[in-house]
Amino acid sequence: MDSGLDKACLEETPQRSPACASPRMGTGLTVLFATAVGVLVMCLSASQALIGEFGPSLGLSTAAASLVVTFTLLGYAAGLFLLVPLVDVVENRRLILGTMAACIAALGGAALAPGATLFIALSFIVGMTSTVVQMLVPTAAFLTPEARRGRVVGNIMSGIMLGLLLGRPLACLVAEWFGWRAYYGMSAVLVAVMALALARVLPRRRPTAGPRYSALIASLLALLREEPVLRRRASYQALLMGSFSVFWTAIALRLQAPPYNLGHDGVALYALAGAAGAVVAPLAGRAGDRGLTRRITFLGHGTAIVAMLLGGAVAGGSWSLDLMGLHLLPMLSLGFLVATALLLDSGVVADQAVGRRAINLLRPEARGRLNGLFTGIFFLGASAGALLEGPAWSWGGWAAVCWVGLGFALAALLLHAVEPRHARVD
Repeated sequence: MDSGLDKACLEETPQRSPACASPRMGTGLTVLFATAVGVLVMCLSASQALIGEFGPSLGLSTAAASLVVTFTLLGYAAGLFLLVPLVDVVENRRLILGTMAACIAALGGAALAPGATLFIALSFIVGMTSTVVQMLVPTAAFLTPEARRGRVVGNIMSGIMLGLLLGRPLACLVAEWFGWRAYYGMSAVLVAVMALALARVLPRRRPTAGPRYSALIASLLALLREEPVLRRRASYQALLMGSFSVFWTAIALRLQAPPYNLGHDGVALYALAGAAGAVVAPLAGRAGDRGLTRRITFLGHGTAIVAMLLGGAVAGGSWSLDLMGLHLLPMLSLGFLVATALLLDSGVVADQAVGRRAINLLRPEARGRLNGLFTGIFFLGASAGALLEGPAWSWGGWAAVCWVGLGFALAALLLHAVEPRHARVD
C-alpha cells in the first residue's frame, strides 16, 4: 500500500523539518481509513437488525431486548463526550489502537456472552469504543495538506455512510446463515484486521501542550451554555433521531410478522432500500449554503412526520387506512413501508446536514468539540427512541411504535416553529 507518507515525518514535534510540514495522505491510506470507519460504524447498527434474534436466545422480552440497542447508542454518546476529547491530550496512535483493542474485546465477549446482563454491558462498551471513528478523522486531517483536506476527509466520511448502509443488511444475512453470535464474532475479526493495518501506518502524534482533560470536559459544558444555536440544532436532531431509532429498532419485528413474514434476507433488502435516503445530505447542504436552512429544517421535520403517519396508516397502525384494500395486498403495503423508510431517513439526514453546517459556522477554534457535542446529544435522542421501542411494542404493537415516532417528529417541528428570530441560521 502506498500511503504517501515519509516515515521521518510521522512524529508531530517542534523539530520536524520543513520537508515534513505538509505530510501527504495517499490514495491507499485514504481507502484504509474509509474502510476502518465503515467497519466500526457497522457495529452500531447491527443490534437494531438482530433484536428479534438475540432477545429469545438470551431469554429477553421484546421490551428488555431493546435495552441492547439503547445501551449501544448510550455508549457511543458517552464515548463522544468522554473518550474523543482525549485526542487533544493523549498521543493519538496509542489512543486509537488502544480504543480499537477494547472494541475487539467487547465484540468478542458479546459473541460469547452467556447471559443478558453481560451482553448488555458489553454492548455499551462496543458503542463507546466505536467512537474511534471520530479519532481517525482528525488524524487524517493532520496527514493531509490544507488544499486537499476537505476532499480527503469527505472521502473518509463516505466510509461512515457505507457502514450505515451495509450494517443492518449484513447483520441480517450473517444471522440467517450462521446465527447472531457469528455477526459479533465476524465484527471482532474485521476490527482486528483494521487495527493491524492501521498499526503499520498510523503516525505518532503527540498533541502540543494544551488544557488538561478535566478542562476540556468543562469546556464542553461552557460551549453548550454559551451557544444557543448548538442547543437548538442538537435538540431538533435528537428528537428526529428518537423517531428514527424507534422505527428502525421495531421494523424488523414488524416485517417478520404477518402479513409480510420476511426472513433475514428480506429484512436485509428492506434495510438497503431505506438507506437510500442518505443521498439527501449533499442536496440539503447545498441548500443551506444558499440561505435555505430554515426551509430545509421545516421540510425535514415535515417529511419525518409524513413518514410516521404513512407507516402507521398502511401497516396496521391504530389509524390504519383501508386504502385500496391494502390489508389484502401485503406487497403493496410493503412498498408503502419502503417509502416510509425513505422519507424518514431523508428527513433526518436533511435536518442533520443543515444542522452541522450551522454549528460549524460558530467557532472555528472549537469545531471538533462542537461537532462532538452535536453528535453526542443526538445519539442521546437515538437511545431514548430505542429505550421506548420495547415498551411501546409490548403495549400496543406497531401502532404504538408509530405513535411514539410521530410524537418525536412533531416535537421537533414545534420546537423549530417557536425558534426565536435572533437564534435563526440561514
